[in-house]
Parts: sequence; structure tokens; C-alpha cells
Amino acid sequence: MEIPRVDDQQDERWFRLEGQTLKTIGYVLLFGVAAWASVLCARAAEPREQFAWRAGTAKGKITPAEPFWMAGFAARTRPAEGTLHDLWVKALALEDARHRRAIVITTDLVGYPKPVADAICDQIASKCGLQRSQIMLTCSHNHSGPVLSSALTDIYPLDDRQRAMIAQYTPVLERTIVAMAAAAFAHLAPATLAIGLGQCDIAVNRRNNVEKQLPQVLAEHKPLRGPVDHSLPVLAVRGADGRLQAVLFLYACHNTTLSGYLYAGDYAGFAQLALEAKHPDCLAMFAIGCGADQNALPRSTVEVSRNYGNALAEGVERVLAQAMKPVASGLHTDFAITGLPFEGELSVEQLRRAATSGGYLGRCARGDLQRLQVLHAHGKKLPDPYPYPVQVWRLGTDQLWIALGGEVVVDYALSLKAKYGPSTWVFGYANDVMAYIPSRRVWNEGGYESGALNVYGIPAQRWCHDIETRITAAVEQVVGRCPSPKPLPPR
Repeated sequence: MEIPRVDDQQDERWFRLEGQTLKTIGYVLLFGVAAWASVLCARAAEPREQFAWRAGTAKGKITPAEPFWMAGFAARTRPAEGTLHDLWVKALALEDARHRRAIVITTDLVGYPKPVADAICDQIASKCGLQRSQIMLTCSHNHSGPVLSSALTDIYPLDDRQRAMIAQYTPVLERTIVAMAAAAFAHLAPATLAIGLGQCDIAVNRRNNVEKQLPQVLAEHKPLRGPVDHSLPVLAVRGADGRLQAVLFLYACHNTTLSGYLYAGDYAGFAQLALEAKHPDCLAMFAIGCGADQNALPRSTVEVSRNYGNALAEGVERVLAQAMKPVASGLHTDFAITGLPFEGELSVEQLRRAATSGGYLGRCARGDLQRLQVLHAHGKKLPDPYPYPVQVWRLGTDQLWIALGGEVVVDYALSLKAKYGPSTWVFGYANDVMAYIPSRRVWNEGGYESGALNVYGIPAQRWCHDIETRITAAVEQVVGRCPSPKPLPPR
């Protein structure tokens, strides 16, 4: 800041009024220094403009050291017998130019039950100084990983030793995920973000196409039936040197092509391995979309699973090879719980009859009966409505991420993208995997994906008939609280 000059006619007055003049000079200097300091502070608080983002990544191995019972399939008769490839938790931390932060976490797990998700988020929030809306937990819905506490445990014939192993492993997993979140934030560095959209056609609607008949249908070049979502959205994160630091991709298809006894990440694991082999310095991250009624068919062999993974990786590579759209700085996050009522609590008599049956249905009924009897003993009923999580992130001006809990059918992705535009990503299986989430179409049609609440330990007949309306209304409300960010002010 420059002090104004004094002309010759003013010099005499300065010398005549020496004391007053010196005091005036002191005030000028004092105010000048204060003003300059305020300018410096304001500039320090201004958004960074060299890079729109800062990003950090971390990964940790979560493959159990012991032979755990494996999650997802009720037909398995024994624990795991080895490892095809390791299981991982991967974290991508983001910070925009206004220092707003968020973290997305991917895992090779079947899903987070609510108690586990709550414990992880509470610890990350405390350790990293985040709100719940800033933490997005996703999974691959892998059926070749370990069983977790409170997650579908009734469908497996677990003995006391297996139950003890699961109880010991789950908090170790939680601490590992929290540690990776903290490590990702510790490695924040200047970065650029870009998005692109590809295609991959491995998903088939499993409700409308019989797996055994599929080879003949394909050989005869007949069209497959039922709605699908073959879109493949990709987020590329590059460091200050332009090198690919992380790639996050989303696909709506059950990650269940393997049903053996080896730990593996299934087709999503193979896809991530292929991408990381091509880009050694890059962290490849997969999240599952609304694929509850989608399968990669046919399936069941390692070779087939690897082929699906390679096809998915090739789809991502095609997107990376094209001109991708830069994501402007700007990050808004929000999170809400909406109540989803049930239609009809299963009675004690119904559960007692079902409990006499064999296999996983009998085990599920016995578990539900026990939980219901405990509730009744305390004068309570089934918790109704269920606290269903809806999360929304807006990155830049038009990149919208919607994360829905549960096993969400494909109709949600199709309708939400039609409503909010092609830059919308719709995650399924996020934050809490409590049951299947049917659309109104699937609810009306019936079948496994329309309910299956008892498999998840919920002694209810089915969800409310307007479940889709309730969820989409909640999404609309949360999206409304995440407006497009204003552009940064010019320097």
C-alpha cells in the first residue's frame, strides 16, 4: 500500500503542527499495516485456483487370514479354502477449492449392515472431522468374501467357532477402513477430476431371462428381455503431473459369477486388477450400481469371471482414451434418513411353522422368531418404518451422485437418470444393505427381489406398496439441498 505524497504548500503546515502531524502519520501507518494484513488474510482464505481439487488415495488388504464362512450364497457347505486374489478396501478423499471435503470408500464385500456402517462412519467422522453426509460407503456386493457380523448370518450353518471368528474379524475390518480413510486425507495433493461415460453389455436381467436357456437364446441371436442399465460412468483423478492417480467406475450388475471356496473379488476384482496392471500408479475402484435384478450370465467358472472383468476393464479403458469432461471445483454433500414402512409383520405362528423346515429358510425363520419374541417380551413390535439412507453429492456444476441403500433394482437408476440427466450416477448397496429394494413394477410382479425380507432377518411380509414413490421423493428433497455451486469469484 502506497502512502500519498504531500505537496510543497502542505509542508509548512506539517512542520508547524509537528505533534499532531506525527500522530496523524502514526495513524496512517497503523491503519495501512492493518489494511494490508487484512488483504493478506483475505487472499489466504480465498479458494485455490492453481488446481480445482485436491485428492488422496489409500488401500488396505482385508482378506481374512483364516478360513471364514463366505458371504452371499446359502448353498455353500464349508468355509473358504484359499485365495484366488486378495480383497481390498480403497479410499478416495476429495477436497474442493473451498476446502470442502468428502470421501468415497469401495470394498470387496457383500454389503454393510447398519451396525457396521454406523460404527465405521462414527469413527471416520471423529477421526477426520467429517459430517455423515461427507462419507460414502460402497461395496461390490461380492459373494466370495467373508461373512460380517449382523449380515445375513442366519442363512449360513455357522458353528460357534465361525461365529467367534466373525465377531473378531468385523471390528478389525472397521478399524482398517477407518485407517484407510485417514490415510487418504493425509495424502491430499493437487489433482484434476474428469468424467466420461462408456458402455458394457455383460449385465442381463435375471428375472426375465432363464440362465440355463441363455446360451441357446444367444446362439439364435434372440433379444434378451427385461430392463437393463449398460452404462459405465468413469471418474478419472489425475495428479499435478497429469498421471492417472485413481479411476472410479460404476456398473449395475450382481458381482456373483463365482460360487466356489476361494476368496476373490469376482468379476469386479478382475476388472480392477486389469486396470491396475495397465496403470501401475493408479488405484482402480469399483462400486456397484442398481443391479439387484441383474446378473452376468452365464457364470460359475474362473475363466468366465475373468472374461467379464476384462470386458469391464476394456470399457473403462475406452472412456479413458477419449476426451473426458473436466469436473469444475465444487462439492456439496447431503444425507437423509427416510422411513420405509412394511406391510404386515410375520406372526409368531407363521415363523414357528417355517422354522420346522430345513436349510436356510428354516434357519432364517428361527432367527426371525427369536428376534420377534425378544421384541414382544419388551412390549415392542417390529421397528416400522425402517430408517432408509439416501445420500447425494454434487461435484462441480452438473455431476450428481445419488447413493441408495439396499439391493436396489435397475428401475431406480433408469428413472433417476431420466429425471436428473446423463451426468447422474446412481449407486446401490450404499451405506446400509438391509434387504432388496423393489420398484413398483417389481413389487407388483412379485418374486424374490420384491421382498426376501426374512433372509435379511426382518420378520415382515413385504415393503409398503409405495416404496418407490417414497424413495424418489426423498431423493428429490435431498438433491434440492445440493444446488449447483456458484462459480469462483475472479482474482
